[in-house]
Amino acid sequence: MLHWPDTMFSYLTGDNILFSNDAFGQHFASENMFNDLVDQAEVYQEAIKYYANILAPFSKLVAKKIEEVLSLSLPLEMICPSHGVIWRKDPLQIVKKYQEWAANYQENQITIIYDTMWNGTRRMAEAIADGIKEVNKDITIKLFNCARSDTNDVLTEAFKSKAILMGSPTVNRVVLHSIGGILGVLRGIGFKNKRAAAFGTYGWSGESVKLITEELEKAGFEIMDEGIRALWNPDDESKKECKEFGRKIGENLKD
Repeated sequence: MLHWPDTMFSYLTGDNILFSNDAFGQHFASENMFNDLVDQAEVYQEAIKYYANILAPFSKLVAKKIEEVLSLSLPLEMICPSHGVIWRKDPLQIVKKYQEWAANYQENQITIIYDTMWNGTRRMAEAIADGIKEVNKDITIKLFNCARSDTNDVLTEAFKSKAILMGSPTVNRVVLHSIGGILGVLRGIGFKNKRAAAFGTYGWSGESVKLITEELEKAGFEIMDEGIRALWNPDDESKKECKEFGRKIGENLKD
């Protein structure tokens, strides 16, 4: 049950090759075929993207299956997934990475995900990021306009993060559809060991922050703060409030 119920590992004795099907693969093609012949940063980015978007919901099963395979103490020359590069140089390196990723993985990173209509929510996101950086200089901050970014990339960075912030203006009493879509995927994937908070602009009713917070909680995130709203396009005072909100989040993430 790693990705699909019919996923099977096959081991070729004599040649010592593990045919791992969907495990240890990537959505990545290279005429060079082998892991030692491709750009290492690129192949690992594609590997973690594949894990975050496809295998993360099955992390408990991943950890269990890896322990089962390693307990067999089989000699291993290569791991050949059904797509992506073939792991022939130190093939167990990707197995060790899967063990890390399956164990409620997080890096010292926060990802800010937003969509915006008239750039007000974007300005909030940037002010919040400035506030975080003022008090927590060691943390990596990634900002994504999810309407203009690849969803798989956004989810990968969320998977790597210890926390995410999500923002949207209120439009017709709900959030923008790109944010709604990301929230739905997050709930399905079920990332573990992550915190979150919401922000957004509004003109009249202003439900977006409350709605985002509720969905993040359903997705299993620990809610760090009730969130912050700004009326219309944030003025200087609102930006100061956003920066202070960011400082509070940055302090929260120092532990």
